[in-house]
Amino acid sequence: MTNEKLLYEGKAKNVYQAENEDEVLMVYKDQATAFNGKKKEILPGKGVLNCQISMLVFDYLIKNGIKTHLVKNLSDHEQLVKKTDVFSLEVVLRNITSGSLVRKFQIEEGQKLSTPIIEFYYKSDALDDPFINESQIHALGIADKEEVEVIKEQALEINQLLIPFFAKADFDLVDFKLEFGKYNGQIILVDEFSPDNCRLWDKTSHHSMDKDVFRKHEGDLVETYHDVLQRLQDK
Repeated sequence: MTNEKLLYEGKAKNVYQAENEDEVLMVYKDQATAFNGKKKEILPGKGVLNCQISMLVFDYLIKNGIKTHLVKNLSDHEQLVKKTDVFSLEVVLRNITSGSLVRKFQIEEGQKLSTPIIEFYYKSDALDDPFINESQIHALGIADKEEVEVIKEQALEINQLLIPFFAKADFDLVDFKLEFGKYNGQIILVDEFSPDNCRLWDKTSHHSMDKDVFRKHEGDLVETYHDVLQRLQDK
């Protein structure tokens, strides 16, 4: 464990100042949360699994030209990353109908969308991360029009890379959440990519292989994440 200064304590990770002023240390936690932190539980082993899965995904994206904050993996649950100015936005991309999209529009779950949907949410635990449109993003000074376009282009490119990545391990990539930040004036992918912030369904059984298992009491979350990691490593 680090003796560096704690900069931010999140639900799934702690962030510390690294030796280099331009870098921070992300330490994954064993905490599982749902419903914006209203449901919370410590699950030993979860942090390592999240970190390992995110390492695989980020390494794959980097090899395919995506700019990210990842500098290097320090251990099975720690990553050294670039310190960025993070946009106060959660960018959600949907390929298949599920979750809030189904509840909001009363549509059937599991339908493949003819084109991916991109949604924005204002990142604020106090406000339960409310939906925000592009006009509001611009008006509130969160990001300008050019920055929003870059974020959307990157989200779509990441989606096109990850659909086949997960398909090779017999997963459907239903939807996912991304975060972006600026480093030396360039917009790059930050945070993590794990079953905590995406929906993965088994292609054959259509069972959830993500945090919905925890949300809906559908099984053992750590066992599920271990299965995801194993299948991604074996693909």
